[in-house]
Amino acid sequence: MAATNNPYQHLLKTIQIDGKPFKYYDVTGLGEKYDRLPYSIRVLLESCVRNCDGFQVLQKDVQNVLEWETNQAVEGGVEIAFKPARVILQDLTGVPAVVDFAAMRDAVKDLGGDPQKINPICPADLVIDHSVQVDFARSPDALNKNQELEFERNKERFQFLKWGAQAFDNMLIVPPGSGIVHQVNLEYLARVVFSKDLLHPDSVVGTDSHTTMINGLGVVGWGVGGIEAEAVMLGQAISMLLPKVVGYKLVGELNPLATSTDLVLTITKHLRSLGVVGKFVEFYGPGVSALSIADRATVANMCPEFGATVAHFPVDERSLQYLCQTNRSKEKIAIIEAYLRATKQFRDYNNPAQDPIFSEVVELDLSTVVTSVSGPKRPQDRVSVSVMKKDFQDCLTNKVSD
Repeated sequence: MAATNNPYQHLLKTIQIDGKPFKYYDVTGLGEKYDRLPYSIRVLLESCVRNCDGFQVLQKDVQNVLEWETNQAVEGGVEIAFKPARVILQDLTGVPAVVDFAAMRDAVKDLGGDPQKINPICPADLVIDHSVQVDFARSPDALNKNQELEFERNKERFQFLKWGAQAFDNMLIVPPGSGIVHQVNLEYLARVVFSKDLLHPDSVVGTDSHTTMINGLGVVGWGVGGIEAEAVMLGQAISMLLPKVVGYKLVGELNPLATSTDLVLTITKHLRSLGVVGKFVEFYGPGVSALSIADRATVANMCPEFGATVAHFPVDERSLQYLCQTNRSKEKIAIIEAYLRATKQFRDYNNPAQDPIFSEVVELDLSTVVTSVSGPKRPQDRVSVSVMKKDFQDCLTNKVSD
């Protein structure tokens, strides 16, 4: 839904997709500066344009994002207002949110109002996945037994959440046993492009630090606290500093013996040494096109470990193939591709002409990634298997520094 009295109505256009008309804000009409923006920043800009109401999101916010190349280097940062497209919750942090909405309904009813009007303004998805415990293992019926105990232990909470699923509009609650929240988000919940009312990019904040995993599918998303998530559900904008964007160029191909885990451990150690806290990391280069969505999601999932806000992989042909594999409709995929191409948010990683401007650039040759181990506690403590024996021996004799 777009803001009323939007000063950017002149950017509103109609696109025909499979014979059906869809409206969208053509942010490419903002000029050449748009073409130089990192793809992750283009998502922030589109949100500011679409939600510009002169109250929560100002024209100044749009201009600040459009001037990202200059503003990202300003000492102390430049503040903008950002409205994510949706919120994702897991049950431990989601239950308090549903309780708060129920309490608001009670308060409205006590004041003589209509409690049915109290609903999330921003779409919210709640995945119940944090309640299961492993009491049974190594038997064919272990899964069913653990789930039965999960329902028995959490009966009252689950009854309340089932009521919430039926009572509130704009809130989807995914029942227990469906999978881990991040995988459900990737395989089922991610819209990539919203097609109701206005076409616009999917973006998400979630009450789990590993919400960043969704960036592997080209959806900008990161973790926030419960209060901040509730504020977004109530239609409030997030106040944030315009981030620096580190361009992470991938070239070459992974060795057949190297796994996505080896890749993510290599990238994690590299980015921690570089220092990316509070920054966006955006991947580009011909090496990205060789990575599966599972590989990209594994890298994006590790954002909390290397400290970046997001690790973004813009949508490309492989992303569309994944959407097809996860049973998104052909009509939906056609809408996603047509919209992203029309707004220059669709990526061809083998075309350097599409490479945007970054705050800084680092490069990794995928062929140099080798089998490795890390830990025992920190993923950045990575050691190649080939030197593991020597490293272990050195650890036994090295002095511990004060």
